[in-house]
Formats: sequence, structure tokens, C-alpha cells
Amino acid sequence: MKIEQFVLEAAVRSVEALYGKLEGEQLQIQKTRKEFEGDFTLVVFPLLKRSRKSPEITAREIGEHLVASNPDFSAYNVIKGFLNLSLSEAFWAGQFEQVRLNDNHGMAEPTGRTVMIEYSSPNTNKPLHLGHIRNNLLGYSVAQILKANGHHVIKANLVNDRGIHICKSMLAWKLYGEGETPQSSGMKGDHLVGKYYVEFDKHYKAQIKELMAGGMSEEEAKKQAPIMLQAQEWLRKWEAKDPEVYGLWETMNGWVYAGFDVTYKALGVDFDKVYYESQTYLLGKELVEEGLKKGVFFRKEDNSVWIDLEADGLDQKLLLRGDGTSVYMTQDLGTAYRRFEDNKLDDMIYVVGNEQNYHFQVLKLVLKKLGYADWSDHITHLSYGMVELPEGKMKSREGTVVDADDLIEKMVQTAREMSDELGKLDGCSEEEASAVSTMVGLGALKYFILKVDPKKTMLFDPRESIDFNGNTGPFIQYTHARICSVLRKAEEAGVAYSGSVSCDLLGEELELIKSLTEYPAVVAAAGEQFAPSFVAAYAYDLAKQFNGYYHDHSILKESDEKKRALRLQLASVVARTLKSAMHLLGIDVPERM
Repeated sequence: MKIEQFVLEAAVRSVEALYGKLEGEQLQIQKTRKEFEGDFTLVVFPLLKRSRKSPEITAREIGEHLVASNPDFSAYNVIKGFLNLSLSEAFWAGQFEQVRLNDNHGMAEPTGRTVMIEYSSPNTNKPLHLGHIRNNLLGYSVAQILKANGHHVIKANLVNDRGIHICKSMLAWKLYGEGETPQSSGMKGDHLVGKYYVEFDKHYKAQIKELMAGGMSEEEAKKQAPIMLQAQEWLRKWEAKDPEVYGLWETMNGWVYAGFDVTYKALGVDFDKVYYESQTYLLGKELVEEGLKKGVFFRKEDNSVWIDLEADGLDQKLLLRGDGTSVYMTQDLGTAYRRFEDNKLDDMIYVVGNEQNYHFQVLKLVLKKLGYADWSDHITHLSYGMVELPEGKMKSREGTVVDADDLIEKMVQTAREMSDELGKLDGCSEEEASAVSTMVGLGALKYFILKVDPKKTMLFDPRESIDFNGNTGPFIQYTHARICSVLRKAEEAGVAYSGSVSCDLLGEELELIKSLTEYPAVVAAAGEQFAPSFVAAYAYDLAKQFNGYYHDHSILKESDEKKRALRLQLASVVARTLKSAMHLLGIDVPERM
């Protein structure tokens, strides 16, 4: 039973013993604010009609009854209409024993719900960049947290492997690539294809400039640029499965997938299912035809297909172009249908940047109008803010992005340099030093991104993220390694601490125990809000709290055997909890550092 529920039930018993059976009154229990003494607070104002006494007297009567009738409550104090209750040392010792013996502390029982979470969703016309890193880390961590909350989770990736952007890279490679391949260039395949996406944009801008110099307006020049017209023709050829265009598409996408796999492995993320837009856009077209027959959609004179959502406070939305080619909405309809139909999903979560808020609003509404309200009502868009750099926003087509592979490599290198400077790797073999540097570099990157509320735009500073003393991944990793070192020394000295221990608790020890008991509630809240930042904040606070305790109190040198055993047990559970919390963030913790 949750501690808050235990306190609530005890309070109900005392209230009913004093004032008679409750009839609809809802008691409010909350954690006591830090500036006041107590563990939980009962709000007594709703009980005044029943007690017919002042708030202070009502609170005092309930407090006196609770403490007198229940040994788990040691004290109370009253602040106006608020009754602050303190649980006894024996109660907290019992709670710690439960936590210590529970290897699944923080993990919920199976719920029977199946949840799919889509993240990554890369385009095959460019490599992954810093924005994709936030997407992947957020999606993977939310999947871990939902699993911890007892859901059956399917991690899905939707690869945007078709469309005009892919045709741009293909066309530029055909026109300017001279047969270049990953093997001949020594470049990762996704980097090579991304190079030609930038190349297309360079030639496109030059053609626009030339047409404008000849008297054409900028808007018309953008439409009439020869290279853009050719890319649009290639998209039509692709949808018609023209052998040359389709063959080149398969070849270049193969290069990209091989490159993506290297990045995903380095980042430590994976997927249970991979969907491809090239395999779902036709189903989306069928749904559009179905909508036309039902009168949900309408066709314009240029043969394009639209839906009018103005009555719903939105606008008109394109579903099929006049030439019959599909748009993102078309394939998203097909993909949603396929997922719900194949997997019998209870919930579908899309991890996509906040620039797509409107798109998902429309997707849900279109599905509902097509008669799929049961699915539409169970779609959640986990919208997140962009990642910016000190020098501003990134732009893919201009080649000004922070490449994911380069960033991962830089993070590991910086972690190695800073760890060496601080002597963190003294005594490590080269193999151990390399493994720890990789763990710390990636831990710094992941924690720095995940500690921020997903909805917020964030500024990324690589060096700040590897600070061993601030609110960072390395600080928590180092705390875990420090505890492991203490536990190793205890084992080497033959100090036993595994059995049940009974001794007086210091105030700091009580506070650590209270923090440890809060972990399941933190995991539950993170799951409800899709917020890894809750787990990150908890891990940092617990690590900081333990470090303060460690600084002020000896563990191995404690002469009282019972106290020493208790402190080793506390250290062990803190380490286990930190490891569990960081695992939910996709972060490994070292045992030596």
C-alpha cells in the first residue's frame, strides 16, 4: 500500500471515531511542505461542518486521536487549518526493510494495456542530427518508463523513406555525384545522401536567383526552377515504380539504413517494429478514396483531394495532390490504420516536435470523421521543443546541423579529457578507461537532454553537460561508482550487512529512507505525464542527498556494527535505486570511476 493511502485511511478512522461516519466528505492528504515539520498534511477545512469547531481545535483533536491510537504516528502539529503528521522512526525503518528486500522497487504490476510509442521517424535524405537525438532519447526513455509502469510497450520507428525530399537527394546524386558511393568516398551512407540534399538546395537557389534576374517573381521562380520540376517528375516516376528511379531509391536508402543503424547502436536505442511510409502510403490513399465515397473529403478542379475542417475551428487540409501523389497526412492515416489493426493497441504515442502540433490535431480529427473514433481518442502527440545551440537554430538543407555521430564522438572525447584531468580514471586499464569515457559521455548527453521538460525549447552546451559536480549525468554516475567502491571495500574486509538491522536512525538517515520510498510514485508520475525529467530530478536529488550524508558520516569506519550495517544497506539501496532510475533514462552507470 502507498504510504499516502495508509495515512489517509488512518486519518479516516480517527475522523469517524471523533465525528461519526463520513458521508461524501473527501479528505485531502498531501506531503508536508519542507518549511514545516511533518511527513503528511491533512486539510481539515472540509470537516468543520461536521466537527462544529474551529480549524485549529478540529486539527488538534484529530492529531491527538491519531497519535494515541496508532503507534505508526509519533507526533503532530497544527498550522491554522492544516494538521501536519509525523510517522514514527519504527514505521520508516519498516518501510526501508520492505524497499531493501524488494528488487522490483519502483516497478508496477502488469496492467494488460498495449502501448505503441513512435520515435526517431527519420527522413532518408539526411543523417540524424541533434534534434533527432532529443527525439530518440525522449522516446526511448518514455518507453522504458511505461514498461516500468506495467504496460506492454512496442517501440516503433516510422521511416520517411519516400516523398519529394528523398527525390531531391536522389536527383542531385544523379546529376552531380559521378557514381560516388559510401565505399568510394569513405563516408557513412546517411552522410553521403545528406551531402546531396544540401547539393540540391545549392543548385535550386542558384536557379531561383537566375530566373529572378530574368524578371520572374520569387514565388514563380521557386515553382519553375528546372531542378525542382525535375524532382517533382521523379516523385511521379517513383510512385509509378519507374525501374531506374525506383532502383536508385532502393540503393540510396540502403546506404542510409546502414548509416542509421550505426548511430542507433552508438546512442543505445532500439525498436521493436519499423514501419516504412513507402509501405503505408497506398493504404492511406485507399482511406482517402473511402472518405470521398462517404462525403468526408472533396475533390477540387485540379483533381486534388481535401477535407474542410473550418467548422471545427481549423482550415482546409490537403490529402492528395492533383497529380495523385500523396502528402504526409495521407501516409499517416495509412500508418495509423495499420498499427491499430495489427497490434490491437490501447494507446498510440507519437514523439514528434512541436512544429507538428497542428498536423496531429488534424490527424486525430480526420480519423474520427472517417469513423475511427476509438483509435483517434487514444492517440497522444508527445510534443517537444526544439534543441538550439548558442549560435542559433539548425538548418538541414543549408548543412548547418550538429551531426549526431559527430556529437556522440565529441561527448565521449570530452568525457575522456575531463575524467583524465580530474583523476577519475587513475588506476584504470585503457579498456576500462575507454568504456567509462563512453558511458560518461553518453550519460552526460542523455541526462542533459532528458532533465529538461519535453515541452521546453532547450539550449545544448556539451561541456556544461559533463560537469562532475552539477546537475548532470556524470555527477550521478560518479555517486553510483563511489557507493560501489564502498561496498567492494566492505566485502574485501569481510563486513557482513545483509541481515535485518535494528538501531536508532539519524535525521539524515530518515530523510534518505523517505526519499527511497518515493521512487515508485515518481516513476508512476513520470509515466502519467510522459516526463523523464521527473526521474532525472529524482535521481539528482537522491545522489546529492547521499553525497551530503556520506560527507558528514563515516560508513566503513563506524565502530558500532549495527550502525555500520545499516549505513551499508542504505548505501546499497541508494546505488540500486540510482541504477534503476538512470536505466529508465537509457543511461548506464559505472561501478568504477
